[in-house]
Formats: sequence, structure tokens, C-alpha cells
Amino acid sequence: MIKRSGIFFNMILVIFTICGTYAMLTSKAPGSGLTASGFENLKFFTVLSNEFCGIVALLWLIFYRIKKGFPVLLKLMAASATGLTFVIIAAFLAPLYPDLNLYSGGNLWFHLIIPLTAMADFILMRTEEKIPFGYTFISALLSLAYGTFYLVNILINGIGQWPDTNDWYGFLNWGFPVGIGIFAFVVLLDFAMACLLRFINHRVNILIEDSLREKRNDEKSGGRK
Repeated sequence: MIKRSGIFFNMILVIFTICGTYAMLTSKAPGSGLTASGFENLKFFTVLSNEFCGIVALLWLIFYRIKKGFPVLLKLMAASATGLTFVIIAAFLAPLYPDLNLYSGGNLWFHLIIPLTAMADFILMRTEEKIPFGYTFISALLSLAYGTFYLVNILINGIGQWPDTNDWYGFLNWGFPVGIGIFAFVVLLDFAMACLLRFINHRVNILIEDSLREKRNDEKSGGRK
């Protein structure tokens, strides 16, 4: 049953990523705000993290097919990164940009459907041992790398004028100190998301193990009777 749920989740993650990518590439957005046309959307962390999640799901299926153990770190990184985008959109960017529909077209897949599916997949994933705490720090490196690229790009090329700006998230509207603070907060949020997912996964695995142990004990008791 556990293996079947893993196959199901990773198959639909691949399918959802394909659907979201198609919707993104065929988008007729004007190329401003939090949406862009076609491959220009690859500048957004949301899109990159969701594409990464889809690739990880595909690799999981390949590893399962060839009967190889899959690195749990990659699943944690994918789930925490997409979970991060879900939280930021819902709690920060959607209220900040009320005139933009951030849950339509490809954004519906990348901002809502895939993140929720990825987090559910990770939470229910069976692990033999508790995931090392150090993995949570590694997971946060994705947002750290993106934030570093984002700021360095602005330092080199300038902010530019809206809508053709290198600050496409508008985090530097309040100046560099605030913008850097926002990115630091995002990295910490990514780390916190990884910690939360790790904790819930561990608790779920304990419940599963207790249930299986109880079932085995019942079977033994029934056999003695």
C-alpha cells in the first residue's frame, strides 16, 4: 500500500508538471508583473522549484523501476521548495499584488496543485530511519542560491524600469536592506518548511510502524488461538 501511494504520487507529479509547463509555455501573458511569456517564466523561483520537483518525481519512478533506493534528500528539497512557494504566494505575494490572478493557467499548477501534492507525497513517504536534521539545511540552499543570483544580477545589471525590471518580485521597492532582509527571511522559511515536513514525516512513519506492529501482534495472537 505504501509503495503504491508512492508510485501514484510521483506519477501524478510528473503529469501535473507537464500540464503546468504546457500552460506556462503557451501563456500569452504580457511579460510583466509575476507572469511572463513562455520561457521567460524560468526566471521565477516558483517555476524552477516546480520543474525540479517534477524531475525528482520522474527520477524516483526510474529508481523504483530499476529497484534502487532513492535519495530522500532530493524529495525533501523538492517538497520544501514547492511548499515554500505555496506559502509565499498565499501569505505574501497574493495580498501584495491583489490585481494579479496568481491561481490561473500555469500558476494554478505551480502555486497550488503541485506544491500540495509534493508535500503530501513527502509526508506519506516511508522512511526506514529518521531523516537526518542536516538535510534541512541543505534543502534551504536552493532558495539561498536563487536569492544570491537574484541580488547579484541586480547589482550587475541594475534594477531597471517597470515592467522591464530585474527586480521582478518587487522585493527591493523598499531599498536593498529590506530586500536582503526579505531574502534572508525566505531562506529561513525554506529551512523551517523542511524542518516541518521532516517532523511530520517522522510522526507519520511512527504511526505507520505502530499500526503494522499492532497488526502483526494481532495476527500472532489469532494464530495461537
